[in-house]
Amino acid sequence: MRIQTAKLNYLHIAPRKVRLITDTLKGLLVSEAEAQLLLRPQRAAKPLLKLLRSAVANAKNNQKLNPDNLVISKILVDQGPILKRSLPRAMGRATPIHKKMSHVTLVLEESLKPTPKRFTITPPPKKEKKPKKEKAPKPKIPAVRKEKPKEKVGFFKRIFRRKAV
Repeated sequence: MRIQTAKLNYLHIAPRKVRLITDTLKGLLVSEAEAQLLLRPQRAAKPLLKLLRSAVANAKNNQKLNPDNLVISKILVDQGPILKRSLPRAMGRATPIHKKMSHVTLVLEESLKPTPKRFTITPPPKKEKKPKKEKAPKPKIPAVRKEKPKEKVGFFKRIFRRKAV
């Protein structure tokens, strides 16, 4: 059995959140794991999908492995460095904020028995650009100002004007 490993270091997501997704992928075929990651709403799914596709491409090009027979044997999620920040609070105090990072190690293994494909993943269709319709230019109408008739000024308005006349 041949093995292909791929690593993703310094992922800016907490390891606990990444492990929620990686635990479901262990032992799956690559195509099934890719389908799982495509449909996951979690933020960690996108970088893990990128890591998986990278590992499959490396196995295919460097070790000449068949991507249909690859199985995820191990996924390890370790804690990376923590960025320590603080949040200002009332009365001059500060609350610590720990921005955690993860190191993900993915191990692909070639299975001896070929497994049938359950489904195929097709990329979403590209949208065709519609040609723009040419619009007839609108004739410019000159703006005509209508003058308002002067209103009669009342007694109080005459006495209590803002500006002297």
